[in-house]
Parts: sequence; C-alpha cells; structure tokens
Amino acid sequence: MSIYTQYIVSEVKLIGIIENLQSALDTWNKYLEEIWNLLTVSPQNFRGGHVWDIVVSVNGSLQAVGYALLVLFFLTGVIRQTTNFNEIKRPEIALRLFIRFAIAKAIISYGMDIMVGIFNIGQGIVSNIMGSLGSPNYATIPQELIESVDSLNLLDKIGVWAISFIGSLVITVLSFIMIYTIYTRFIRLYLFTALAPIPLSTFAGQESQKSGIAFIKSYAGICLEGAVIVLACIIFTALASSPPAIDTSATASKMMWEYVLQLSFNLLVLTGAVKLANTTVKEMLGS
Repeated sequence: MSIYTQYIVSEVKLIGIIENLQSALDTWNKYLEEIWNLLTVSPQNFRGGHVWDIVVSVNGSLQAVGYALLVLFFLTGVIRQTTNFNEIKRPEIALRLFIRFAIAKAIISYGMDIMVGIFNIGQGIVSNIMGSLGSPNYATIPQELIESVDSLNLLDKIGVWAISFIGSLVITVLSFIMIYTIYTRFIRLYLFTALAPIPLSTFAGQESQKSGIAFIKSYAGICLEGAVIVLACIIFTALASSPPAIDTSATASKMMWEYVLQLSFNLLVLTGAVKLANTTVKEMLGS
C-alpha cells in the first residue's frame, strides 16, 4: 500500500462514515425541532419581541398615510358611483357613503387588532393539528447499516464514505432550505402587518376595495401556511417512524446507496411541501 493510499485510508477512518452521516441528520433533526417550535411562536414573542416592536411602530406611523389615502379612495369612489352631486343629497345614498367611510376608517384604526386576530385564528388551527400528534419523530440510521459499515476493511470504506458524504451534503442543503422558508414566512408576516394601513385604506372605495380584500386574503394565506407546514411535518413523521428499508443481504456500498437515496427522497418531499406551502394555500383559497 502506497503512502498516499495510507493517508486517504487514515483520513476516512478519522472522519468516520456513520459519524459523517449522523452529523448531517443531527442538523436536520435540530432544524426540524426548531421549525416545530417556531410554528407555535407568535410574531409578538419571536426573537424576544424586538422585531414586533419595530413593526408596531411602523404600522402606527403609516396610519396617517392610510387616512390620507382613505379620503382619496373615498372621493374617487363617490365620483365613480354618482353621476352628479345632487344624488349625494339623497338620504339613502349619503347614509351608505357615510357607513362605508366609517367602516374603512375603523379598519385602519383597528388594523393591528384585525391582523393579530387573523393570525390567532391560524395559530389555533396549527395548535389543534399539533395537539393530535405531540412531537415529530426524527430520522435515524438503521443499526443494520452501522454494523455492515463497521465490518468493512479500511479500503472498502473509502467508497462508502464518498456515498455518505454525498448524502450528508444533500441532507444539510435541504435542512437550510427548509429553515430558510420558515424564517421567510415570519418576515412576510411582519411586512404585511407593518404596511397594513396602506392596503386597508382601499376599503373606502367600492372599486378599490378589491385590493383590500386581496390583501386580507393573502395575509390569511400566510397564517394558514403554518397548518400546511405542520401537516407536511406529520407526513414526514409517519415516514421517519419506519426508516427506509434496506437489503441486509447486499453489500455495504449498496446498502448505503439505498438508504441515502430513500432518505434524501423523503427529506426532499418534506422540504418541497414546506417550500410550496404558499402555493398550496393559494390554490386552496382560489387566489
């Protein structure tokens, strides 16, 4: 055996095949648990509530802009609905316009409460779904695979190590994609809440109110994404409760390939479901 080969073998032994794969699974399981916890955290308590304080401040400062737009959309709506200003003198028309203006102003004034109320409804759905499961199961390495790898000589472990390295790389990348999606959802919640007075002002006009309805619908969809993500995690839990089947009569290299491919597929399904939660909700709401 050459010195170069001995060096490679020693490095493979040092790094460890199972340890390499287990490290990637530990990262995945850590992020899965973090996602589970994040889905139960409200925006007010996320990261100690510091970001929420900024959102509340921005929302309050934009209320003045919302009121100005409220008047603009209201006057635009009045012009479009009436052929001449004499119609406004009719009691039923004047009353209808006054009620619309009052409702639109109340929506802006209590916009923060409306947004929080919608989120609480979505959070209640998530909590009910979680209550039926408890906590997610985590991915583990089958004992048969561990024993098969341990029985190999050092040279045979080089090829198996390469397979485990590819698998661990895929698992780690999927882990970051999934946790990134969850944090992006929080950012969208904050953005919608902070800028709410502007789109909510469109309720003042009969034509422009479609934008306000679309805004509320989109925000409700973001809140409902949590339920979709929880359901995706439940599906993965069912898959993780029974590790990928492997042929114990096969070689260690083939066993490792089968395990890595099946595990990567299961993780890819969960990551895809989490990543496409926004699209799924839009299809459900017909938007």
